[in-house]
Amino acid sequence: MNYENGTVRDLRIAYIGGGSRGWAWGLMTDLAKEPALSGTVSLYDINKEAARHNEIIGNRLNGREDVKGIWNYETADTLKEALTGADFVIISILPGTFDEMESDVHAPEAYGIWQSVGDTAGPGGLVRALRTIPMFVTIAEAIRDFSPNAWVINYTNPMALCVQTLYHVFPEIKAFGCCHEVFGTQKLLASILSDVKGIPDIPRNEIITNVIGINHFTWLTSASYKAIDIFPIYRDYVEAHRTEGYAKKDDNWMNNSFACAHCVKFDLFHRYGLIAAAGDRHLAEFMPHDDYLKDPQTVKSWKFGLTTVAFRKNQLNERLARSERLLKGEEELQLKDTGEEGILLIKALLGLHTMVTNVNIPNSGQIKNLPLGSVVETNAFFSRDSIRPVDAGSIPENVLALIMPHVENHRDILKAALTCDFELALKAFRNDPLVNLNEEDSRTLLTEMIRNTKTYLPEGWQTI
Repeated sequence: MNYENGTVRDLRIAYIGGGSRGWAWGLMTDLAKEPALSGTVSLYDINKEAARHNEIIGNRLNGREDVKGIWNYETADTLKEALTGADFVIISILPGTFDEMESDVHAPEAYGIWQSVGDTAGPGGLVRALRTIPMFVTIAEAIRDFSPNAWVINYTNPMALCVQTLYHVFPEIKAFGCCHEVFGTQKLLASILSDVKGIPDIPRNEIITNVIGINHFTWLTSASYKAIDIFPIYRDYVEAHRTEGYAKKDDNWMNNSFACAHCVKFDLFHRYGLIAAAGDRHLAEFMPHDDYLKDPQTVKSWKFGLTTVAFRKNQLNERLARSERLLKGEEELQLKDTGEEGILLIKALLGLHTMVTNVNIPNSGQIKNLPLGSVVETNAFFSRDSIRPVDAGSIPENVLALIMPHVENHRDILKAALTCDFELALKAFRNDPLVNLNEEDSRTLLTEMIRNTKTYLPEGWQTI
């Protein structure tokens, strides 16, 4: 890469999962809007045709007058080809297909276990991890061999275990996980502050927070806007609106599988005194099953939704149709703000600016009372070729008791995936707060779920 007049040229990005019909288009949009960067994006995907389609879609941007960043998109045949010479690596993959995810999410329902997402915690998160971790072993080995000095940005879930695997295989890797769930809570706080104080149009990144926890189960121990402490305002708002929650007219939880009225978030603040900083769909899955996910009626009472795999499959069909339109030039990518920070983080790591944001990296002491080496989510300071975690302090004991079972499960699930150890996986399965089953039913359900995903599991699982 070359630096000249405040711009970086000839940058090389390897995109693993480059056939994505979603994240890839968002990356293309953000790169096209950024005048300080240009270079090559090498797209690698096990679905090579999908990567080739994105190559055409991405390169078509270069002829448009509204595009500021010029990028050459190319399809790589192998991980080696994609990674060689890479300055940055982006990982955004779907581990398996939605058929496997259908089992992850819906097979437990026969046993009274309901999941609102199924990609991080609960039975679905565990089994998804069993097939994801071997994929990340392969990716980490390839990065070690072909681009050991590249910065690696992961967007794949289960986030903590994906990042943990990268560091387990290649301890010197420069990897971190990005998640936008905290951004949504910053937007909520900005909206509440606007409603209460009459301050219009507060940018979410001006809500300054201390982030502490693990991915999708993050918490805020402080939040402020300029000279205003938001906690007292939030406390009063929660006590006044715990029943109805908070939802804008264009963000109706009843009509949007990803929306909520923040009632779970409000309840968690009432019970524990900290602001839970993820969407209610994610937060609910980390809590005991009787709290928010006892059954669909309970879910409805808390004003969030169960994101079914049928919905995801229908959404995929819509994206496939859109891909065809983009490929044929019948539709153009709109250069709208994606709300993601990936390009800003790349610029910071290149030394073009500095920034502080939430990130998933191994705990080196930024959270005092979680195990060293476990992947945690806190703020970090990004500057040229450097990520320095911000000291987040200690998690209060009442919230720590909620987080620790999941941290312990991350340790056991990683080992179980690496050694194909069913009994260790079963231990983690039964330790999950959503699983309220006896040992026999737990064993039966986990066996069924593993068999349903065996296509994407190593040889050691094939006799299950």
